[in-house]
Amino acid sequence: MTPHALVAWAVVGSMHVVGVALLLALYRLLKGPSVPDRILALDTMFVCAIALLVLFGMHLGTAVYFEAALVIAMLGFVGTVVLSKYVMRRDIVE
Repeated sequence: MTPHALVAWAVVGSMHVVGVALLLALYRLLKGPSVPDRILALDTMFVCAIALLVLFGMHLGTAVYFEAALVIAMLGFVGTVVLSKYVMRRDIVE
């Protein structure tokens, strides 16, 4: 087995593992016992989506998906901060 084929198999295997992690985070988002657990699950889903995009970009050999992952990272950070602030203070804008 060549190193290129080994890396290709590792990327595909990693995509499957991250996909399972995404499904588990979705379960926690839907069935979470409390609101902070659901916010953490949503943040985990953002991280998993970023990882999937980066791995898919590696699989296809293109850089377009890396830029999309960067945009999702920024939106995920802002979304997590806003939701956390709302849960703590019940107000978003001070």
